[in-house]
Amino acid sequence: MYGNLAHNIYAQNNVGIESPQKLIEMLYEGVLRFNAQAKKAIKDNNLEKKVYWTNRSVAIITELVNTLDMSHGQVSQYLQELYSYEIRLLSTASLENNTDKLDEVSNVFKGLLEGWRESTYVAR
Repeated sequence: MYGNLAHNIYAQNNVGIESPQKLIEMLYEGVLRFNAQAKKAIKDNNLEKKVYWTNRSVAIITELVNTLDMSHGQVSQYLQELYSYEIRLLSTASLENNTDKLDEVSNVFKGLLEGWRESTYVAR
């Protein structure tokens, strides 16, 4: 179901992907954007949109889990566990209408995005 997520995000945004590194950056940004929409939906008491936006974030994180290269050992294992935890947290946030938990997920992804940008900048 989520297999074509990365391609769909690319197509929706009509953005030229320069590298797989850029795609990861876009996925992290997508989680942040969708979480903001889910938070707004919770505040507006809009169940349908809350579920929609939360599911979009979960789909991206699921894609991130599915594309991990486990040959990188501890780093990949750590990310797999972190992503799985964030999925559980998003589910709980949605069930409980808890914007604090959504913010917690967003803060993690802000940190991941910042670290990712720094690491890809250094690698160039």
